[in-house]
Amino acid sequence: MTDNAARVAIVTGAARGIGAATAVRLAADERAVAVVDLEESAGKDTVAAIEAAGGRAIAVGADVSDEAAVNAAVERVTAELGAPTILVNNAGITRDNLLFKMDVSDWDTVMGVHLRGSFLMARAVQKHMVDAKWGRIVNISSTSALGNRGQANYSTAKAGLQGFTKTLAIELGKFGITVNCVAPGFIVSDMTKATAQRIGQDWESYLAARAAAIPVQRAGQPEDIANAVSFFTSEQSSFVSGQVLYVAGGPKA
Repeated sequence: MTDNAARVAIVTGAARGIGAATAVRLAADERAVAVVDLEESAGKDTVAAIEAAGGRAIAVGADVSDEAAVNAAVERVTAELGAPTILVNNAGITRDNLLFKMDVSDWDTVMGVHLRGSFLMARAVQKHMVDAKWGRIVNISSTSALGNRGQANYSTAKAGLQGFTKTLAIELGKFGITVNCVAPGFIVSDMTKATAQRIGQDWESYLAARAAAIPVQRAGQPEDIANAVSFFTSEQSSFVSGQVLYVAGGPKA
């Protein structure tokens, strides 16, 4: 068994999109992967893809904003796969609207999943990393952290994750744990398709317009983000911590 094979990773929001691509990539990196999503059944396809490629994975259902559910999920992962020493906080949700139209529930729900969820997951997993004297936490932020019309809640949550990342890097570094952040630009996903629908634009036209504004002249794919996460969870990144990497196809996030 290689050193990588001994590592157990948890990826939240891993049923589809960036989370699924990340889970598959980490499995290819010889990690055992817990595919965490709100409903366990939603993660079955990701698990099947990993197993078909010879990897090891389980699907776990958990609401990351629920403390008891998070603790139970981490306990189950530890029992079935082993102590987790890699965590990717990817679970996300949007409740877009202009400020004067935004309900308190829209604000609270987004904060609950992105910020509370990342806090609860990191707190539950860090003890295993401290015991192992090795750990990798990667938080998924967004270019929306720099501000985006109609996303006061989402932008604030994604900016908060960057501060969370830097603080955990300071606190946990002495235990051999690195904490970094990946901030995707425009990625083809269910979330961006929902955005196009929300603003009343045809998806193909919306996609073409967004891609034309990106220096590399294409939209990002979930695998682009998974590649960055792979680096941050590797041995090669051991001297990189507290950083925010914008994966956005150009210098302007």
